[in-house]
Amino acid sequence: MKILHLADLHIGKKINEFSMIEDQKFILKQILKIIDNIKPDVIIIAGDVYDKTIPTVEAVEVLDNFIFEISKRRINTFIISGNHDSAERLSFGAKILKFGKIYISPVFEGKVSKYTLTDEKGEINFYLLPFLKPVNVKKYFPNEEIISYNDAAKLMVKNMNIDISQRNILIAHQFVTESKESENISDQINVGEIDNISSDIFGDFDYVALGHIHRAYSIGKNKRVRYCGSPLKYSLSEINVEKSVTVVELDSKNDFKMKTIPLIPLRNMQVIKGSFEEISKKSFYCDMNTKNFTAITLTDENDIPNALQKLRNIYENILKLDYDNKRTQKYNSINLKKIEKENPFDIFSEFYELQNNQKMTTEQEEIMKNLIDEIWEMEL
Repeated sequence: MKILHLADLHIGKKINEFSMIEDQKFILKQILKIIDNIKPDVIIIAGDVYDKTIPTVEAVEVLDNFIFEISKRRINTFIISGNHDSAERLSFGAKILKFGKIYISPVFEGKVSKYTLTDEKGEINFYLLPFLKPVNVKKYFPNEEIISYNDAAKLMVKNMNIDISQRNILIAHQFVTESKESENISDQINVGEIDNISSDIFGDFDYVALGHIHRAYSIGKNKRVRYCGSPLKYSLSEINVEKSVTVVELDSKNDFKMKTIPLIPLRNMQVIKGSFEEISKKSFYCDMNTKNFTAITLTDENDIPNALQKLRNIYENILKLDYDNKRTQKYNSINLKKIEKENPFDIFSEFYELQNNQKMTTEQEEIMKNLIDEIWEMEL
């Protein structure tokens, strides 16, 4: 059985107030082309389908079109809600969608949905576990000790009553890690306040299709617990990350294959560093994709007036503009006792040098002297 694993679409996402809708339409069309090319038996979307619990009308239309295109192809598709989704909104119309072989995890009521498909190798079970907090599970199991996310997930897996003689696939949207001894553990930390779940509790599954982490990687030596990553870069921290979809082939319990297919975005992300004059030259920006989402670092010692507005005439989608110079590279402190004995001009001169790591120019000194004289005249 061939499975296409997707997750973290985040339809309706904005980065620094730039709408990603056109980028998402573009990448979803690309995914549809991949579907037509590889012809999967199953499609998985492992949560964070929307970026907001209350998606915009435009975001709903984008997902509606994507699901409609999949349903026309009559491919079994399993979708769960993530922490960015509203389970109630995402599962609206789920009963009707089943006629198009689209199966959406319902609002959690104490049990996990299970769907069984059959191929030439026999039955294969799909378990749909939406994003859950311990409190969601505790509500239905008041007598169980459920403190952590791991406790909640472990209990849910236990109650699935898995038949390990069959092939079993779990779809989940949680923060899953290996044991502390894992060589990859450094890649799986610092994801906010989401408590981790040990991959050990998923040992009875033949594949665990995860969502939640935006970078694609597998957990464990057998590579069967995997984050497929988001289809687009949604943060500057992902600039050097290649995006892809994951394709899994599970013909039997022992016959497991996995590969990735790269995705090419409409607009990529890039970082540019240099002086304002340098990066404004045609000879420089002609070698760049000026439509990409761009972070710019200026090396000029003095701030450039209206730099952001001027540079946006060249680089359309600037996400961030900052400076890297003597002023920003060093932190200095001011001796408060010392300044009580100095005159206003000397105090400001010292403050300016501490803040900018350079002295004022002669012209700047003259301006400050005149300004201080005017202020002191008004005080007299």
